Amino acid sequence: MPPIAKVYEAIGAIGDGRLRIEDARRAFVTSSDGSKTYEIETSGDGREISSNDNASFWQGYLGYPAIAVMIARGFIRRPDEAVVRALAGVPWKELNTRYRNDYDRTLADVIGRAAERGCDPDAIRAEAVAMLEAVRAWAPRQGPRRRPPRAASR
Repeated sequence: MPPIAKVYEAIGAIGDGRLRIEDARRAFVTSSDGSKTYEIETSGDGREISSNDNASFWQGYLGYPAIAVMIARGFIRRPDEAVVRALAGVPWKELNTRYRNDYDRTLADVIGRAAERGCDPDAIRAEAVAMLEAVRAWAPRQGPRRRPPRAASR
């Protein structure tokens, strides 16, 4: 199972509109800084999912692009719209780099920013936990591992 931070990132990708469904099996998710586009493939029933993001390739767990596609395809329910709005616009790559992939510190920053904008931190946390449980209940198998894309030149 992925760390819960990946659920937050997936919800943020949905909120930002960074997900594009190509066809019945393929979808693409653009990174928060726009430098990479990840390709996600699902089996017809959605029980097998393959993504070329860093977490899926290097860590062996579902990364946020795969979770975002699971939500978009309806394999797991869509999160509450208030939470989607609260997690939109988060510079995930910048924060994960700043905190050296210490996801607890990244999430503390994200929740703090959302609270400053009037969002309910407890509702955000509860929704992320519920979404992770939905991923766990769906129990997708990881498809073939594929090397992540290189960052686009800016």
